Amino acid sequence: MNLSKKDSIGRIPVKFSNCNGKRKVQYESSEPADFKVDEDGMVYAVRSFPLSSEQAKFLIYAQDKETQEKWQVAIKLSLKPTLPEDTVKESPEIEEIVFPRQLSKHSGHLQRQKRDWVIPPINLPENSRGPFPQELVRIRSDRDKNLSLRYSVTGPGADQPPTGIFIINPISGQLSVTKPLDRELIARFHLRAHAVDINGNQVENPIDIVINVIDMNDNRPEFLHQVWNGTVPEGSKPGTYVMTVTAIDADDPNTLNGMLRYRILSQAPSTPSPNMFTINNETGDIITVAAGLDREKVQQYTLIIQATDTEGNPTYGLSNTATAVITVTDVNDNPPEFTAMTFYGEVPENRVDVIVANLTVTDKDQPHTPAWNAVYRISGGDPTGRFAIQTDPNSNDGLVTVVKPIDFETNRMFVLTVAAENQVPLAKGIQHPPQSTATVSVTVIDVNENPYFAPNPKIIRQEEGLHAGTMLTTFTAQDPDRYMQQNIRYTKLSDPANWLKIDPVNGQITTIALLDRESPNVKNNIYNATFLASDNGIPPMSGTGTLQIYLLDINDNAPQVLPQEAETCETPDPNSINITALDYDIDPNAGPFAFDLPLSPVTIKRNWTITRLNGDFAQLNLKIKFLEAGIYEVPIIITDSGNPPKSNISILRVKVCQCDSNGDCTDVDRIVGAGLGTGAIIAILLCIIILLILVLMFVVWMKRRDKERQAKQLLIDPEDDVRDNILKYDEEGGGEEDQDYDLSQLQQPDTVEPDAIKPVGIRRLDERPIHAEPQYPVRSAAPHPGDIGDFINEGLKAADNDPTAPPYDSLLVFDYEGSGSTAGSLSSLNSSSSGGEQDYDYLNDWGPRFKKLADMYGGGDD
Repeated sequence: MNLSKKDSIGRIPVKFSNCNGKRKVQYESSEPADFKVDEDGMVYAVRSFPLSSEQAKFLIYAQDKETQEKWQVAIKLSLKPTLPEDTVKESPEIEEIVFPRQLSKHSGHLQRQKRDWVIPPINLPENSRGPFPQELVRIRSDRDKNLSLRYSVTGPGADQPPTGIFIINPISGQLSVTKPLDRELIARFHLRAHAVDINGNQVENPIDIVINVIDMNDNRPEFLHQVWNGTVPEGSKPGTYVMTVTAIDADDPNTLNGMLRYRILSQAPSTPSPNMFTINNETGDIITVAAGLDREKVQQYTLIIQATDTEGNPTYGLSNTATAVITVTDVNDNPPEFTAMTFYGEVPENRVDVIVANLTVTDKDQPHTPAWNAVYRISGGDPTGRFAIQTDPNSNDGLVTVVKPIDFETNRMFVLTVAAENQVPLAKGIQHPPQSTATVSVTVIDVNENPYFAPNPKIIRQEEGLHAGTMLTTFTAQDPDRYMQQNIRYTKLSDPANWLKIDPVNGQITTIALLDRESPNVKNNIYNATFLASDNGIPPMSGTGTLQIYLLDINDNAPQVLPQEAETCETPDPNSINITALDYDIDPNAGPFAFDLPLSPVTIKRNWTITRLNGDFAQLNLKIKFLEAGIYEVPIIITDSGNPPKSNISILRVKVCQCDSNGDCTDVDRIVGAGLGTGAIIAILLCIIILLILVLMFVVWMKRRDKERQAKQLLIDPEDDVRDNILKYDEEGGGEEDQDYDLSQLQQPDTVEPDAIKPVGIRRLDERPIHAEPQYPVRSAAPHPGDIGDFINEGLKAADNDPTAPPYDSLLVFDYEGSGSTAGSLSSLNSSSSGGEQDYDYLNDWGPRFKKLADMYGGGDD
């Protein structure tokens, strides 16, 4: 075929088809880098290239997919000059699409016509350079000979977005493209062509037009990530999977333009081999191809990966690169190794949690991983388990510590065998031993130790009542420091009852007081004393020991009656007194007890009888039918069972009182008979006295208040209106001493001063009088106190006529009220004599103790 210059790239108008349209044929070009064949047999150039004047030749292969039958055809290309007439000549070569005729009716019957055409797709390469608009196909109806038709096209790319890409000449039906297409945006356009008459009536059925955008290799492959990270264990065998890199190409993946191939461009570092890895050129899987991965030598590899389309064609394919970073992970292929064969340390005796030695190891594996972390153990030299080894997490060193005290006098040196290994076992195939061993020499340092008493505590048995100066025992301490010449001295630390002393040299313990089992310092018959033993070492040390004296009881305490106070009724019935014996000794020096009444005085056995209930309890009852109420002291003889026995006469204070039917005392003096102590009785008396004083004070205050009320009534005439006669004074100054007013007018008539010494009148001292002061009335000397009301009324009238006096609604200021009043006290209360008016006879009913109180307050003025 001939190609013009404008056909040097793009679509070549050559079509290859088979004879039988039912066969499925696959096409292939012998020069796929330059020419390709579509599934429909359309051959087109892939790229732009110059043609020489000589002929170019390539082959097109066809193969039936079912029968595998093959054909081939040779394509020859020749260059011909482009002439102006070519454009005109090419016009008739544009393919015509003729509308099929519609169904027509004839004589009432349908006339058969040929079926609608199936228009083959139109293949249009993307990125065409034009010129535009570029004619594609001509649409024509066979009825345009008789009718004037108009053609139009609809669908995406025509009248739908993106609009304006395809246009049609409405007269000639020429379909054209207006601009270059991009397959990556739209790979196929579906259009529909229409033919109508000048009235808009449809004259043909619409036909579908499919325009395929032929892919061009205009997109480079793009990796999903620019940097890919992967890991591989060290020592991995060849063929170990590492990672997968992926790139995509926007071109058609069904063509060579979108078929990618991968390869490794470079590896850094190139040790131990420049080709440690390979990549699957289709999937992008990276695997190892060589042995020798060692993290201790190379920890990371960097690969440059290239992806190329057109199945990796280096000449025509487009490429892109990415970086693959492969980290070699650590495995335990190096055991820990001690830095020395022998380590030395020392420790003072009797010390624990002390670091004795620091064991150091080296490990080439990655730090702070299980393959690097060391675990230490003691394999020999410590049968009693006195040492332990802990691992320092930061330095990986082994810290040898003492966990049990070590005695210098028993062991002066230890030689330990220690081993170190990793937390995880070594990897398979490693020839190194799994652990490393070393020895640790530990020297024990002698120190001054505390003396100790043995046994501690020391228990001795001794009877109580032992006199002072008696040697009890020898309580000595031992010094564990056998290799030190030291002396021990003894002192007393604790002796609660101060009964003992210890010899400072030999440790003999002697009594200095009487030992008493009944002492409060003795608990459960045991007396505890603590002693101190001190040596003269450097520094001096000391130890304590406890001496426990188990005191044996002797009969040194006589029994007593309990309780010491009781009450009963005047008659033997309905109650009696239960008593018990109290003895501070213990068996066999205590109960059972014997109870009896003395022979004298004779009234005891005449009035009372005692009955022994059991070994510890007895019952006291009235022997006579009636005993006058009162307090009686009954002596009771109690004898214990000791050998020899001890007796004691105990006094039981019995309150005999009047009782009700229930046997309860009903008289007032029951408080005393109920066994109240002296302190309680005094407290009750004090409360009663305070209550009486408060009552007396209230009575005195009430009487004084009544007398003041009576005195006030003398100054007010009940017939006068108080609101018209009382002046309110808000300011009284400093008291009676800072006024010049004469208050004698309010005194009794017999105490009125002579008229000669009275002032002329009453006026305010803060205002100078303008007119002559009027004469205020003089109080008459009538003996009746009612003249005070007349006097006040006359004084009021004089004040109203006084021009120097303040207005009626003004306040009168009293700056001085005189030196005092000569009148007697308005209160008739007298604290010294008021108490005589109270009747205290009811206190006589409270008992003999309150009779004295009644005599003191109710006896009169004497």
